Amino acid sequence: MQGKSQPITESTGSIDYWQVIKNRYGVILLTFLLVFMTAAVITSVMPEKYESSSVVQVHPSMLSINPIGNGGGGTNPGSLMTRNYMENEFETIIAPETLKKAAEDIELPTRWGQSLEEVVSTLKEIVSASPRRGTDFIEISVRHANSADAKAIADAVSTAYMERRRQNEVSRAQKALKALDDELVAQSDIVQDNRKELTVLIQQYGIPYFEEGQSNPLGMTESKMLEIARQKLDDFKVQVDQIEIQIKKLVELDNDDLISFAAGLDLPENQVTYYYTQAREAKQERLSMMAQGLGRKHPDILAMDERAKSLMEEAHKEVVSLKANLQTKRELINRQVERMETMVEGKTFDTIELSLKQSRYNQAKEAYEQSRAMLREMKIRQQEARVLLKMPRDPITLHEKPKIGKSPVFPNFTLNLLLGAGVGLIFGVGIAFLLEHLDTSVKSLEDVERYLQVPVLAVIPKDVGILHKQSGMSPDAEAYRILRTNIEFNRKNPEDNSITVVSGGAGEGKSTTLVNLAYVCAQGGYTTLMIDADLRRPRLHAFFDINNSVGLTNYLTTDLALEDVILQSPVDNLYFLPSGILPADAAGILNSRRMSELLQDVKQRFDLVLVDSPPILGVSDAAVLASEVDLTMVVVQHRKLPRNMLMRVKQAVENVGGQVIGVVLNNVDVRSDSQYQYYTSYYTYYAPTATDEATAGMDTPATSKPIRVEDSASESRSTKAEDLY
Repeated sequence: MQGKSQPITESTGSIDYWQVIKNRYGVILLTFLLVFMTAAVITSVMPEKYESSSVVQVHPSMLSINPIGNGGGGTNPGSLMTRNYMENEFETIIAPETLKKAAEDIELPTRWGQSLEEVVSTLKEIVSASPRRGTDFIEISVRHANSADAKAIADAVSTAYMERRRQNEVSRAQKALKALDDELVAQSDIVQDNRKELTVLIQQYGIPYFEEGQSNPLGMTESKMLEIARQKLDDFKVQVDQIEIQIKKLVELDNDDLISFAAGLDLPENQVTYYYTQAREAKQERLSMMAQGLGRKHPDILAMDERAKSLMEEAHKEVVSLKANLQTKRELINRQVERMETMVEGKTFDTIELSLKQSRYNQAKEAYEQSRAMLREMKIRQQEARVLLKMPRDPITLHEKPKIGKSPVFPNFTLNLLLGAGVGLIFGVGIAFLLEHLDTSVKSLEDVERYLQVPVLAVIPKDVGILHKQSGMSPDAEAYRILRTNIEFNRKNPEDNSITVVSGGAGEGKSTTLVNLAYVCAQGGYTTLMIDADLRRPRLHAFFDINNSVGLTNYLTTDLALEDVILQSPVDNLYFLPSGILPADAAGILNSRRMSELLQDVKQRFDLVLVDSPPILGVSDAAVLASEVDLTMVVVQHRKLPRNMLMRVKQAVENVGGQVIGVVLNNVDVRSDSQYQYYTSYYTYYAPTATDEATAGMDTPATSKPIRVEDSASESRSTKAEDLY
């Protein structure tokens, strides 16, 4: 019964990625080594650079003055801390003005022999500023080929940046303070104008002066107003007495007792209390600093002394002003007492006129009190700003000075090699998959059966030798036994026993395949004849160490008998017809009538006739042989012949009327191509052992000798497929 393989029409699916890597590991390794060595060479020739860094801390601006404020002190710490504050500082560090000052400080133009602009341009490239995460620290780094220059530049840039920041802070504060002084003078003039206007109204209308928060109600009866006036008259007299006592005390006391007493007076215009309290707090803070170990000459102690002294001086000034205010107030109240006494004695007020006067009076009083409160606030802020300017405070603190680099930080040899290795591996794998995608050669059994619509008769592993020269029963013979069996079962006609072996190109292993197949068939009991019809480059005689001087060409061109040119090989049942001397017109000789008669004759005499031929795509000889024999077997080397060329091989055979029985996939690396491992894994396991070989009792003659064709013809030709093993 004959078997027939069904063609595979479905795709094998996605690419076996690991298989591609194993098949292309040479390309991957070569690409990896090239990229890796390139990275190593580039890294080795790159100039070395040393790095020096300094670390500074950026403090918020403490000298931003707010003339009005929000109830706090005279300055607004951190008012310049915008969202991009730190980014602005980074740009300030590498700004041309900063770099120019640093270059001039260490005389870089002279040392490098360049202009100042060229030096600044170079510094722009080698100086960098970066933040330390979660802090206000900035790291100023410099990379240069000279480690000493790197340290000097880092130190100079840090110093230049600190100096520029300090100058900017002081300049900005001084401008703000001057503007505050100007506003203070203008505000004082406003207060004086409001005071004069209020005094005129008091004298003109004879309305008593009510303190802030009090008012003269309107729309009252004369009796009610008279009652209120009498009550006010009594209050004014009491106030006169109190003012007299206070003035007397202020005259009698002096120095600290005077300041202490004046600070205790509960008067709305009393500013002595504020300055006296601030002075005591400054002294207390001074004592606290000294308790912490600061000396009397320490800048912070001196600043506190200056602050306390300044506050006490202001307190003395306010005492003098307080005396004058009390005397003025006493005079005003005395006048009000006189007027109130007159009113009480019988003078009545016109209610409507009093309302109008009261309204104007209240407006003047409110304007005066507001302007005076604003003036007082501005004086406090002015004093605090002056004190703060005198206190030593740097907007930048240097925490780490640059050091000379001991070893270069660039190039990073280890990192570059790791990157080179990674990139090389990625490129190698990418090139491997690209080559796999572009490769149209035959890679699998499915490729052959899909494109040729013929079965794969056998898969021959890589590096299979000549079987008849190997000692013992070689496991490689199992692949050819499978080939022998598949040929038997794929023949449509049992009488089709002449087969030519062709290939698309040279070097695909067709001659080796033919010799090994003939050897296996002879072992199986077939009387087998090998005909070397490759009249271009014959090779079969070399496998058996036979002289090639007489053979097929001699038979076709002379009257030699067939028995004179067919030789028996050292293997039983195996016979050989050499090529003979190579002719000038090989295709013409093979296409002769005598060649057709030869094939018909040997088909009758032998069980199997195997004809070797040249590559079918190179010359016409193979096509001639394919038209003469019964069947044609195509040998394809794994991963060599493109699919379109393989299809042309089949087409070339069919164009001359030949019949392709199947394909032998040769030279398959089963170790790298995992899809063939299962297919060939049982070759060794089921191969005959040495015991099997001994029981076979096969004779192996030492030399080849001519035989008579009648002897082989007398043997039985009834070998069946079931007798192959």
